[in-house]
Amino acid sequence: MKVAVAGYGVEGEENYKYWSKLGADVTIFDEAQETARPLPQGADTVLGEGVFKKLNGFDLVVRTASLNPDKIKTDGKIWSATNEFFEECPAPIIGVTGTKGKGTTCSLVAEILRASGKTVQLVGNIGVPALEVLPKIKSSDFVVFELSSFQLWDIEKSPETAVILMIEPDHLNIHADMDDYVMAKSNIGRFQTEDNLMIYHPTNPLSKKAAQSSQAKKVRYMTDEGAHIDKNSKINIDGNIICDISEVGLLGPHNLENICAAVSAAWRYTQDINAIKNAVTNFRGLPHRLEFVRELDGVKYYDDSYSPNPASTRAAVSSFNQPTVLIAGGFDRKADFSELAQVIAKKEVKKVVLIGQTAETIATALNNAGYNNYEIIKSKDFKAIIQKAQSYTSEGDLVLLSPGCPSFDMFKNFEERGKQYQKIVGELK
Repeated sequence: MKVAVAGYGVEGEENYKYWSKLGADVTIFDEAQETARPLPQGADTVLGEGVFKKLNGFDLVVRTASLNPDKIKTDGKIWSATNEFFEECPAPIIGVTGTKGKGTTCSLVAEILRASGKTVQLVGNIGVPALEVLPKIKSSDFVVFELSSFQLWDIEKSPETAVILMIEPDHLNIHADMDDYVMAKSNIGRFQTEDNLMIYHPTNPLSKKAAQSSQAKKVRYMTDEGAHIDKNSKINIDGNIICDISEVGLLGPHNLENICAAVSAAWRYTQDINAIKNAVTNFRGLPHRLEFVRELDGVKYYDDSYSPNPASTRAAVSSFNQPTVLIAGGFDRKADFSELAQVIAKKEVKKVVLIGQTAETIATALNNAGYNNYEIIKSKDFKAIIQKAQSYTSEGDLVLLSPGCPSFDMFKNFEERGKQYQKIVGELK
């Protein structure tokens, strides 16, 4: 079998390994002359602009997630690592999509199932290539799969249990428009049957729209249909009290939604209240998601570097009541910052330090919201940026790095941005 691997990054590297082990004749195609990952020694490669339109003669063209299938021209079958995993995985799959909260929700579902004694594989957009773990998955295992819109673009099977979190505008520099983005999200349930389960956000109209593609039983979390917060401030599902909201390990009201989504999904597979409570109360979140870094001179520093869109930063800002100095801005993905600006103005954020390609765009949104207590910093010196934020603080304040944008204008990825932030904050005096 002749296989073309279209796009060679982390996923492309795993695709090459996977199909090579199957004995396929594999050729790597990438539009960049220097690929994101080092090329395998001796591999057949075709590099350069326009190569994705020259993929005839292959039985299978395996696209990397962010490569729009419409940009591939081939007389073979367009495929993906996600499609291959769904086709070959012997275990039940719980898939989670949405604009924000996917990683947290997936991780918490996995923690709940593990606490109840189950073997769980956590894969997908959270950072572990699914094909890497496929060979070791048993039918008695459970798979929790974080699914981006890119992975769902051309999916041909749906997970047994699907979760759609809140959907808001994102990735509009790659998707044609919001309809294309929501359509991709809706594919998570398109191939579900009546025996499957679809869990979705209770008030978000785009989540509801995406959920309508499914024939599965539908449950809205944060309502009596699934896990919700009852009148006594308890997390409750089917009349069972999990814990008081004061006991949960995650910060912010948005994370109460993520917890209820996770509990609703896990409930299908375990009703072990103690296991669920232990997971919910002990889980402190993922790195670079509202992660506490340190306290210095009465000022607390938080790292929310993962925040890739305005919705994430809105949630982060809303998680605190202390006077906040916010560091925001980054790679321009053509996002709309108007709602974020309104939240910043309403919360009376103490100061906003704006950086990166989107600094001017965010500043315009802030002005339109009637907020002008910001400073644009043109420099890419991250230490100087953090020191500037520190200069605006006094005892009782907090500094929050929550960019609301990807990191690619200044950093390799959000991990590098977060690690640098933590290192610099750790050295502040």
